[in-house]
Amino acid sequence: MRVTAEDSFIAPPVLAEVVRSGFVESRHRGSLVVLAPDGSVELSLGDTTTPIFPRSSNKPMQAAGVLHAGLDLSGERLAIAAASHSGELFHRDLVRQLLAEHGLDAGQLQCPPDLPLDPVEQETYLASGAVRDRIAMNCSGKHTAMLAASARRGWPLESYLDQDHPLQKLIHRVVEEVSGERVAAVGTDGCGAPLLAITLTGLARAYRSFVLAAPDTPERRVADAMRAHPEYVAGTRRPDTLLMRAVPGLLSKMGAEAVQAVALPDGRAVAFKVEDGAGRALGPVLGRVLDLMGVRVEGFGKVAVLGGGRAVGEIRAAF
Repeated sequence: MRVTAEDSFIAPPVLAEVVRSGFVESRHRGSLVVLAPDGSVELSLGDTTTPIFPRSSNKPMQAAGVLHAGLDLSGERLAIAAASHSGELFHRDLVRQLLAEHGLDAGQLQCPPDLPLDPVEQETYLASGAVRDRIAMNCSGKHTAMLAASARRGWPLESYLDQDHPLQKLIHRVVEEVSGERVAAVGTDGCGAPLLAITLTGLARAYRSFVLAAPDTPERRVADAMRAHPEYVAGTRRPDTLLMRAVPGLLSKMGAEAVQAVALPDGRAVAFKVEDGAGRALGPVLGRVLDLMGVRVEGFGKVAVLGGGRAVGEIRAAF
């Protein structure tokens, strides 16, 4: 009998399952890696050595890149440069301030016009009569920082998203240095910026390097700003914010298509991806792996399954 590639394929393990009325309704498979304080692999589920697109989990590395380019950001301004912000008023106001401080305007942003990412904020935004806008787009802080870094260096502004632009080449080098591996592929992210593929192990290694970096290095400055101002990295109702507020020294950043990376101040780190891209599995999976690591945040990761407006089940980790 001839064995094909399809025959030899091994599906990744189930990381989460959806339980409705005591019945397992759906399952989410994926891959996950945990690094020990010394950087060795402590736990590996699924395939953690095949490159993925980390999506917005790459943003701390992109923010470090603009610092390496010579842009001087700190505090909330640096946090929003690494953000997938909710589009709340304080996010939009800070992006406008950053643009003005660097002699830029919203028309130079090349992220697409969008609505606020947070559903509650989106309702308020639409009720006010506002429409899709580049500043409301969750990546507008990152794009503003990229424009500002390019302006400071005298690099072209109209092509700041081209993968051959000097800033994007610098970010490429930063990703390779902190992940300890070569970028396997370059794509285009949802916001239009270059998207660099690395493995889950490389992603965890990168986050570990940020929390362990020497003080005042670009990587440590990004980590410190994110941890000090998590509401600017995410929003007032977002899991990354909750975690970074609840656990001293923890660095956390989610990415689209169900990617998550976390590092603890002792050098332990986690990275995982849910294969089908279902973001609803992120909280339960992350809550479980943190629990295995002895990090407990009351109520974190609990996701109810509703029926008739009341809880009739849950989304739960399956490992």
